[in-house]
Amino acid sequence: MTNGYKDLVVWQRAMDVAVEAYRLTGNFPKEEMYGLSSQIRRAAVSIASNIAEGEGRKTNKEFYHFLGIALGSKSELETQIILSERVNLLKEPETVSIKKNLDNIGKMITALRRKLKKVGVES
Repeated sequence: MTNGYKDLVVWQRAMDVAVEAYRLTGNFPKEEMYGLSSQIRRAAVSIASNIAEGEGRKTNKEFYHFLGIALGSKSELETQIILSERVNLLKEPETVSIKKNLDNIGKMITALRRKLKKVGVES
């Protein structure tokens, strides 16, 4: 029996990134709780959530669409991580891992979308 989206390596990596995002923002100042910290956490959760939702819709067309949204959330999170470095909330050595993981997730999502397009996103 398959576990659907839970079996997807890209979803598993996205979940790891979400945990990492929570860890990185854990020491942000209180005034950032509803600012950048919240945005980082939402974008990180959104990557895995959109992969799961798309797979759960059970059509290639909708999966393809939600993978596109996940890709957008990945770029959003990368931007927020870079901004956090620029405003000195995070130091570059702290973000090496999450940025590498986001790059890999981007490649996996792109490959999955390419595969879905090959088999036909109309299905």
